Amino acid sequence: MEQGIDHDALDNALRRCGASWGAAQTHGLLSGRLAIAGANSGFSWLSQVLEGTGDADVRRVECETMLVCLFETTYRQLSARMSEFEPLLPNDEDNTASRAAALARWCEGFLHGLVSADHGDALKARLAADPLADVIRDMLQITRACADDEGDDETNDAAFTELVEYLRVATQLTYEELAEFRRNVDDSNAAGISDAVH
Repeated sequence: MEQGIDHDALDNALRRCGASWGAAQTHGLLSGRLAIAGANSGFSWLSQVLEGTGDADVRRVECETMLVCLFETTYRQLSARMSEFEPLLPNDEDNTASRAAALARWCEGFLHGLVSADHGDALKARLAADPLADVIRDMLQITRACADDEGDDETNDAAFTELVEYLRVATQLTYEELAEFRRNVDDSNAAGISDAVH
């Protein structure tokens, strides 16, 4: 994927530095936070993902570098509105069960990113109205996703691909629907997120 960050590499880096968040859940959280706050969400997102890890630990520095790259690219994908966004998930070589579990964790992170932000009445009303209410309900359903043990690999793969495409479109839709609730941040500020989080 265009992020330049591999799911498994980030997942391993997060585990090594002692973070309690996995890669898929981390990217879901980021995507939800970006929809609410745009580039201004960077510092709080990074702090939450790396909470409890050692500040001076070289493993944390490695992890932080990867997360900053993920932040910048994901923000660029969503703000460009060019349909380049993709959820960060395991690659096709992983088994269907682990990919389905990561998909569920991605949705958990996304929903947490939406509901854990500061909400005024107007934002609460927008999240409770369609089309965002439908997106939230659908993602709640996906959090319970699992591979069909009785289905064949081809059927499971096709279902997984459909869900990933739905998440891709739904995330972009959410970002666009919440545009009025984000502060206007120019590209130079977004590009400088690495300075803000170090």
